[in-house]
Amino acid sequence: MDLTSSPGDDAFRAEARAWLRAHVPARPLPSLETAEGFAAHRAWEAELAAGRWSVVSWPERYGGRDADIFRWLAFEEEYYAAGAPGRVSQNGISLLAPTLFEHATEEQRARVLPSMARGGTIWAQAWSEPEAGSDLASLTSRAVRTDGGWLLSGQKTWSSRAAFADRAFGIFRTDPAPAAEGRPHRGLTYLMFDLRAPGVTVRPIGRLDGRPAFAELFLDEVFVPDEDVIGEPGQGWRIAMSTTGNERGLTLRSPGRFLAAADRLVRLWRETADPADTALRDRVADAVIGARAYQLFTAAGASRFAAGGEIGAESSLNKVFWSTYDLALHETALDLLGADGELADTEWAEGHVFSLAGPIYAGTNEIQRDIIAERLLGLPKGRR
Repeated sequence: MDLTSSPGDDAFRAEARAWLRAHVPARPLPSLETAEGFAAHRAWEAELAAGRWSVVSWPERYGGRDADIFRWLAFEEEYYAAGAPGRVSQNGISLLAPTLFEHATEEQRARVLPSMARGGTIWAQAWSEPEAGSDLASLTSRAVRTDGGWLLSGQKTWSSRAAFADRAFGIFRTDPAPAAEGRPHRGLTYLMFDLRAPGVTVRPIGRLDGRPAFAELFLDEVFVPDEDVIGEPGQGWRIAMSTTGNERGLTLRSPGRFLAAADRLVRLWRETADPADTALRDRVADAVIGARAYQLFTAAGASRFAAGGEIGAESSLNKVFWSTYDLALHETALDLLGADGELADTEWAEGHVFSLAGPIYAGTNEIQRDIIAERLLGLPKGRR
């Protein structure tokens, strides 16, 4: 693993730092889990896109800069170090876009990606169902063939961003026969659909703070044209696995986010802590060490990826690490802030509420540990 940067890499980082210094809002935007905040974050996505910083790793024809994975990591470090707003387009940019690059037609990429890049279309992820979350293959929402497309029916739940988003993506059962024969991973199709289409009901789900970070989706014969099917009908599981690999791996939680959070935690410690409290001091130190370790682990993965390798099941290591790390870091911050830390409307309190969901979404950590045990360590399958 070579961590040496080239003069071009340094110039890229410097340009990003200068742009962010000039454009990051002086005051934090309202929470993106509110209507007002969602609109403000959408406007921020448009500003990023105007500077060609919203999707730096994409090809230039879609609004990107053709940046390689190392420059993307550098941009992420600068982005979070600058205190820039959270990305309301993250579901689209980090999950759907990689899937489109790998499996979609050029017509679909040209139609979907530019609007995604500038925040014109915000995407929600529609994976989980009431009886199919971690065991995604047991989903029952279906898509039935009709003239020119498909009719979607069923229920999705815990759909992040769906309360205010424009469109969603997910997999649906288009052939029930394989599931009846004990092969539930077959007969699924990957589709995109409009959250404002006739037959769609969006019911927001409030978090602990009451803000609708998630929603239930009720679908009653929602028409989706053939042009919004990604890949071949019946191949949805294979395509979805490339999406989940991105979700658990590099793109959803870059090291820059945690490096910046660890630096803020150190500043909070210096401002508020009792130096005699060595237990809290050690937790702050653990947060800094964890952020640096994750940075190096990610750099090693990026090196293998750049050399033609695949992330594969190792994305489960990433997922377990960043989800438990994020929770521990925010709990340390709240302990530093004292009894009122959870009640105040601060970045730490908002981050803590979000971190509580980390061990659950993107595949529960229990499932990820099974994957690590079976696929990486070669241990026998446990009883489920």
